[in-house]
Amino acid sequence: GEPEVKKRKVEVLQEEEDVDTPSVFNPRKKLCPYLDTINRQLLDFDFEKLCSVSLTRINVYACLVCGKYFQGRGTNTHAYTHSVAEAHHVFLNLHTLRFYCLPDNYEIIDTSLDDIKYVLNPTFTLQDIRQLDRGNMKFSRTVDGTLYLPGVVGLNNIKRNDYCNVVLQALAHVAPLRDYFLSERNYAKIKRPPGDSIFTLVQRFGELMRKMWNPRNFKAHVSPHEMLQAVVLWSSKQFQITEQGDPIDFLSWFLHTLHKAMKGTKKPDSSIIYKSFLGEMKIYTRKIPPTELDDTQKALLMATDEYQEKVEDSNFLYLTCDLPPPPLFIDEFRENIIPQVNLYQLLSKFNGVSEKEYKTYKDNFMKRFEITKLPPFIILYIKRFTKNTFFLEKNPTIVNFPIKNVDFGDILTAKYRSIIKRSKYSLIANVVHDGEPGKGTYRSHIFHKGSNTWYEMQDLHVIDTLPQMITLTESYIQIYELQD
Repeated sequence: GEPEVKKRKVEVLQEEEDVDTPSVFNPRKKLCPYLDTINRQLLDFDFEKLCSVSLTRINVYACLVCGKYFQGRGTNTHAYTHSVAEAHHVFLNLHTLRFYCLPDNYEIIDTSLDDIKYVLNPTFTLQDIRQLDRGNMKFSRTVDGTLYLPGVVGLNNIKRNDYCNVVLQALAHVAPLRDYFLSERNYAKIKRPPGDSIFTLVQRFGELMRKMWNPRNFKAHVSPHEMLQAVVLWSSKQFQITEQGDPIDFLSWFLHTLHKAMKGTKKPDSSIIYKSFLGEMKIYTRKIPPTELDDTQKALLMATDEYQEKVEDSNFLYLTCDLPPPPLFIDEFRENIIPQVNLYQLLSKFNGVSEKEYKTYKDNFMKRFEITKLPPFIILYIKRFTKNTFFLEKNPTIVNFPIKNVDFGDILTAKYRSIIKRSKYSLIANVVHDGEPGKGTYRSHIFHKGSNTWYEMQDLHVIDTLPQMITLTESYIQIYELQD
């Protein structure tokens, strides 16, 4: 009869989120006797927000006693069943950030829970963001008493994703990029077509940035799980969590994809990615006649239009530096001397004068590169790996580079030297490959401005280090920042 219908209506209302049911059924009690059962050490909001029983993503709650995720709140939902079976009573809706007591089903309103809300969804004011690089940052303390510096937190290696972790650690210290993503309103207003889900990548990266810089974390490390799941999905499994990949491939794909997802165009200031990293150059290309021809034939070819030097304007997000081939012979004392090269020697490729040969299956070309615009942050990719017919080889040459005052003006032609007034850069991130080609591991060195200290990071492992130790490593990717 009629009471039956009423009862069903009430259950439906209690199921639906964000419908404030009448106070008779849902008294909003302020005090909850179970708050002392919350175990902050077990809370981890870095994983996918899905119910641990039904795997649904809709209407998911975290049990604040054991940390597991369950769906629903009304009777015969997994959260309700869990609360009765285990006598765990305090739950947090992972979407609305509201707290509830089950099975009694009332909302808990208590400011002592704000720290939990903040870990799930850290927020930064403009004032907070301005303070990050001031140079007087204090250590934060986790729930178990561990000290950590915001921005210097380990990232979980879920299986073989250290090649992604080093890139994420490095990008987290590119100040304009970090500042942009710490404030969600910067990209919340980007207009996107309905059904455009690649934007999740932008949201996940923002969430990860905020967690890495959160001064009130419960743990001194963060899991990039959700962020990397978005990467696996949007790269169509080109980048996996379970297989070692190449950081430069990941970095290149990630920057281009973020740029596109944020509605970036070809204009240099159309996204925070281009504003931070986009430089410009002219590429001069000339074709070389086949070597087997005699001088007369060569001269005839050189006069044709096909063999004239062509020039094109191009832009770059990173510069590829080629290492000189390592010596083939070991010296007479059977000692294998590790070859060394100066950074400026590698950069001379971009001075507009030196030429480099490029071969296709039928033609040979000479190219030279002239930089016409330097970005605020320069990414260098030091090409260590070469594929030959049978296997991957690694060049062990050590690059000697200064940490501060690297003058990229030295490689500019006179014309652009006079246009580009500021050209001195300092290293802020250095990604290193250790071990055999195709195997091995990656680690990163990061300059933390807030404490004026260099840190070495390898997944969860974080230690401070000296700048002179960094220059002895097999650098693979470097990020330089324009000095003030």
